[in-house]
Amino acid sequence: MNIFNKISQFPLYIQIVFALILAVILGIILGAGNPIIDPSLIEHLALPCTLILKALRTLATPLIFLAIIHTFLTAEIPSQSGKKLAVLLITNTLVAIIIGLLVANILQPGSHGTLELGIDTKPSEKTLDPWGLLQDLIPDSIVKPLVDNNVIQLIIVALSFAIVLRGLKTKFIEENNTDYFPIEKLITVLFEAVIIIVHWVIKLVPFAVFGIVSQTIALKGFAPFKSLGFFVIAVIIALILQAMYYLTRVYFGSWVHPIDLLKKGSDALITAFSTASSTATMPITFKVLIEKIGLRESSASLGALVGSNFNNDGTALYEAMSALFISQILNQQLTLTQQIMVMLTSIIASVGAAGIPEAGLVTMTLVFTSVGLPTEYIAILVTVDWFLDRCRTAINVMGDMTVSALVDGKTRKAKLEEAFIETEIT
Repeated sequence: MNIFNKISQFPLYIQIVFALILAVILGIILGAGNPIIDPSLIEHLALPCTLILKALRTLATPLIFLAIIHTFLTAEIPSQSGKKLAVLLITNTLVAIIIGLLVANILQPGSHGTLELGIDTKPSEKTLDPWGLLQDLIPDSIVKPLVDNNVIQLIIVALSFAIVLRGLKTKFIEENNTDYFPIEKLITVLFEAVIIIVHWVIKLVPFAVFGIVSQTIALKGFAPFKSLGFFVIAVIIALILQAMYYLTRVYFGSWVHPIDLLKKGSDALITAFSTASSTATMPITFKVLIEKIGLRESSASLGALVGSNFNNDGTALYEAMSALFISQILNQQLTLTQQIMVMLTSIIASVGAAGIPEAGLVTMTLVFTSVGLPTEYIAILVTVDWFLDRCRTAINVMGDMTVSALVDGKTRKAKLEEAFIETEIT
């Protein structure tokens, strides 16, 4: 018991690494592709994985529902800068997903190996039907999206509540001359309660990794994991391309030099990689934007504080690539319609994801469900997710810094002040 207590004190990624090592050892002992015992007994090793992913699927819909409402209720967006901020966030996320899909389609990382978990992988039968999609926007009942995991309907219901509650909050504050809005407090409590439960489930992820990896190695050897190496390389290439896109936008749209953004913002990027948390990095990002890079406080707050709740480009890119990767492994190439569905789902699922633990792992269940991919295969991605999570978190933070620099404009703060002084003198 003391051993488990000591292990639980280590960071989650360390626990996953331990689980991987033990799983490899057990898989080799059990035969490494030539099982020495009844294969049906070895298959039971995947039970923790099945239960944990089932719990994540259960929590994903209420979590995203509450995250969208909570984000819209609590975010303070100045009206003048709100439109510009929204355009920047949407275009950045859209470009990230397009880059991810292009890299996955060109490099085909999943075609370098096959991986069968003995699960029914019948592809989703979806065709390009705009009228059918339009009719499917409105659910038959308000609870149906939460039950059926219908992502589009979930988004429509959540956004409807978020917009209405935002308006009610504004009206309530004006009429009562107070900043306290009771419904916002209720939503916050519910959101935090679901996050706590997600924390409980996430703590069990190492058991899922141990079970699925040991089972796969014991039954099929190491061959099924060959494609994971190609997937990691493909994701890193896509993230680098996204970083280059950020630097290009900063070069043409801000007074900040791209090299300065990287050098002076290195503290935030390193913290993001080491903690794998955009939320934990937020105060450092805000500080370096003002003190080292020299942005206006209003611009820094829009990108680092407000934008971070919506801007999770690295996560959206990763989820889109993951869906294509698993479809390639299963020899089920996603159609254009399905890839568009992946794009839409990834964009919305990334809203509010900054405050969700292991956000990519949780919201990925919605992305997979939207195109009929079996969520059980997410467990395979967990074996490399602990590393890729750090990479995409750094890109998320770099996106926040980019938004701040673009909002600050092409004229530096000091030049604006000098121009104001000269105007006053004349």
